[in-house]
Amino acid sequence: MYSKILILRFSKEIVHKPLVCALVKDYDLTFNILNATVLPRKEGILVLELSGDRKNFRQGVKYLKDQGVKVQNAEQEVKRDEKKCVHCGACTAVCPTGALCIQRPEMTVIFDQKKCSVCELCVPACPTRAMKVRPTNYVFF
Repeated sequence: MYSKILILRFSKEIVHKPLVCALVKDYDLTFNILNATVLPRKEGILVLELSGDRKNFRQGVKYLKDQGVKVQNAEQEVKRDEKKCVHCGACTAVCPTGALCIQRPEMTVIFDQKKCSVCELCVPACPTRAMKVRPTNYVFF
């Protein structure tokens, strides 16, 4: 499963069209609306997490762009929920940058955010779902 947080901007000419519904119906994608400001006859902004097969994802984004929607990737960062982390080390096995590593002799997982490339490999590897991807470049309305 592929997932990204996107910022969609709809011009006033297309804001009334049910374009996001087509992503589910025609491209078998799922979405979670994180924020939205959509008003009739005005520009609309929709921030959503879009998920599905990578090929369908690309086709769905192309569809949106072909319809006149401005699609922008939200800047993202990986965060760890310290309360959920059990320091099992599963994430360290897949981290290509060394941002996640085991501190010895304590045997705790250390997360160095500065080394993180936001490849997202740790997210599905974490059995407790302590690793999350969060947007960083948009403001809630």
